[in-house]
Amino acid sequence: MRQRDGKNALVWLLVSVAVIAVDQLSKAWVLRSLPEFTPVEVIPGFWNWFRTYNTGAAFSLLSDAGGWQKYLFLVFAVAICGVMTFWLSRTPRRAWRTALPYTLVVGGAIGNVIDRLVHGHVVDFIQWYVGRFYWPSFNIADAAIVVGVIGIVLAGLLPDRQAGTPDGR
Repeated sequence: MRQRDGKNALVWLLVSVAVIAVDQLSKAWVLRSLPEFTPVEVIPGFWNWFRTYNTGAAFSLLSDAGGWQKYLFLVFAVAICGVMTFWLSRTPRRAWRTALPYTLVVGGAIGNVIDRLVHGHVVDFIQWYVGRFYWPSFNIADAAIVVGVIGIVLAGLLPDRQAGTPDGR
């Protein structure tokens, strides 16, 4: 996985910075503009703005654990970001199929870490639904993490077809 041209993928962390900025700006808008726990219809029958808070992880995992989970999630997020940043330092800059998903996860994780440090919970506000079936509310950081993880899985499963190297790096 060592790059040959000496140019690693750390510059891709600018994507993480963009994710953090969009995430935090959107949450600032939500906190300033949306009422708590009241749906604001965006697309009838499909999408609401719905300001809510999550003290847990995905799907509110451990949300009622009493507060200690905040520190667990902070440590976990920092560790994941550290590992992915290390991997980026060992990834060639041109290997975007590897670099982009890592930076999406890093940006999303840091966006939610900021919420936990500033508010003690994560601010969620995007709510998808069909009829009576609602997907748990989420935010831009959550979306970046999900897209990043999907990208990591796909990069691992699908062969890269660039000539000259088996992994396209």
